[in-house]
Amino acid sequence: QVQLVESGGGLVQAGGSLRLSCAASRRIFSINAMGWYRQAPGKQRELVAYITSSGLPNYADSVKGRFALSRDIAENILYLQMNSLKPEDTAVYYCSATLTDSSPTGYTYWGQGTQVTVSS
Repeated sequence: QVQLVESGGGLVQAGGSLRLSCAASRRIFSINAMGWYRQAPGKQRELVAYITSSGLPNYADSVKGRFALSRDIAENILYLQMNSLKPEDTAVYYCSATLTDSSPTGYTYWGQGTQVTVSS
């Protein structure tokens, strides 16, 4: 079981930057994978980026070179640095954490989301 709290969303102009934070209620090393998804109005939720407990990051093609994951291990925080933001990045961003405590295939928990709006 893990609780996730996102923050850092807001309104930014195209080309600007934001840093999202996801605070987890348990040690990040005990979480098999953490990441960020986003959901734009009228669209399905899509994977943005995730990182394994060993620190291996993965990014969606649409954000490669613009977004970067980092972790504050001591404070159990996952960050998503978003640079060169585009209007199409506008969405609610959700932090996720996948655990294998109850299932060897993993179970994913979700935060409440933080709104990112990129204006032209």
